[in-house]
Amino acid sequence: MAGCSRVGIGALGFFAFLFVVFSASSARAQSSAPAPAPASDGTAIDQGIAYVLMLVALVLTYLIHPLDASSYRFF
Repeated sequence: MAGCSRVGIGALGFFAFLFVVFSASSARAQSSAPAPAPASDGTAIDQGIAYVLMLVALVLTYLIHPLDASSYRFF
């Protein structure tokens, strides 16, 4: 039983050593140059979403309108 605990302690020590080595190397990797600034501030995306929503509203209006006006024949 004593040999089993020594193996377990040795394995634990080995994995702790690997953890320290890899965490130290990843900490150095994070000290690189900062990321570049975003190319867009989000207003173009908002405007694109607004155009798509307006187009959907227009299509729905033209699809629903003939149901109200039975005297007109659009389709």
